Formats: sequence, structure tokens, C-alpha cells
Amino acid sequence: MIPIRDLNPTRSTPWVNWAILVVCGLIFLWQSLLPDAGERDFVFSYGLVPRNLSGGYDPSAWVTVFTSMFMHGGLMHVAGNLWFLHIFGDNVEDNMGSARFAVFYLLCGVAAAVAQVLVQPMSQVPMVGASGAIAGVLAAYLVLFPRAKVVTLIPIVIFLQWAELPALLFIALWFVLQFFNGVTSIGHAGGGVAYWAHIGGFVAGLVLVFLFRRPLPAPPRVQFVPPQFRRAPWQNDNRW
Repeated sequence: MIPIRDLNPTRSTPWVNWAILVVCGLIFLWQSLLPDAGERDFVFSYGLVPRNLSGGYDPSAWVTVFTSMFMHGGLMHVAGNLWFLHIFGDNVEDNMGSARFAVFYLLCGVAAAVAQVLVQPMSQVPMVGASGAIAGVLAAYLVLFPRAKVVTLIPIVIFLQWAELPALLFIALWFVLQFFNGVTSIGHAGGGVAYWAHIGGFVAGLVLVFLFRRPLPAPPRVQFVPPQFRRAPWQNDNRW
């Protein structure tokens, strides 16, 4: 399933969401211009290597928990991540406010990194990508806007079908797929998609959204007026 857009307008400008999109895009552009050896050194220096964290081989490795969130491993990787963030992140920021959203995003990214390290503690394959933090954003969107419609492109064999799916259904199906792939990936130490980072970020988002969301405005108070005191629409409150 490919999300095209959501039918959920915002009330404010998502400055933080836009900033993350721009920063990730610029870093990927700079990374793609490096020679092969330089790109490899860059990924191993700033990508998250689980073994360096779990084994304590490099005390500065904790910095890579944050730097790895803004790096990507290929054009499809960065395009897919930033497209999801573009569609779902603005509404979450609109609800939380920019400052809260920034902290929420980073915490989900940290939780994603910790989850992947716990599952593959001795892996020496660098993990890069914003998908763990974005998974937390998806979880927040599910809680905040479960009934919002997501215009989705669904490939069926050789045909493409358009559908407007509730966010609850779209994101739930996405998470089920991540969980299934995560379970089947246990025991495989090679490269590939860090599914447990997605799962960790999503679970963190489900919890943290209740701390970071803004309370919904209270419904307007309605005062009951007995029929004998009600005025016709053309009457006013002027007194002579």
C-alpha cells in the first residue's frame, strides 16, 4: 500500500516537520556526492553500529543514536521515509506544537535504536534511517486521528486500485507487516530493513503520544432555555 495523501487539513505551519525533511534530504544529497570509500567511512562513523553500543567498544557511539536518524541508505530509502513523514508528520506537529513534536520525534528515534540494539546486540552492520522515529509519528497519528482518511494506492496483481482507508486501518496494517517481518528476521545478523527499530519506535509513539498531545478543547457549554423564554430568530435582546 502506498499512501498518496491524507484528507486531514492542518491549522498551523509544520516548521519542525519541514526542517527534518530538508535536513534529511540535504544530508543524503551530500552523502551521495561522496566517493565510495568516503561514503563508507561516513556511514560507519555516523551510522548506529549495535556492537559498539552493547559492547562498550566506543563511548562516543551514543552520538550515533541521533546522527543515524538523519541518514539514509539509498534513494528509495530516503524517498519512502520522507514521503511518509510529509503525509503524517504535519498533523501530529499541528496537535502537539512544534517544540513538543521535536522532542517526541527524537525520543521515538532513540527508542527505535534501543529496540534494534536489544534484538541484534552484536551486529556490526550500521543502521541508518529516520524510519524508527517516523514509526512513532505514525503511532501518534493513529491515536490522534484514527478516522482520518488516507488516499491509498493498492497494487492488486498487475492492477492499481485507489481507496480511501481510515488511518486506523492503514497504519494498523503497516504495523502488522513490520511485526511479522521483525519476528521472521530474528537470528539474521546481515543487512536489510531494521524492522525492530520500526516496532520500537511505534510502541514508543503509542505511549509518548499521551504525554505530548495537547488536550482537546472542551465542548461548548449549552444552556437550556425553557420554551416560554425562547425568542424568534427575528427578535433581539434590545430593551426600551
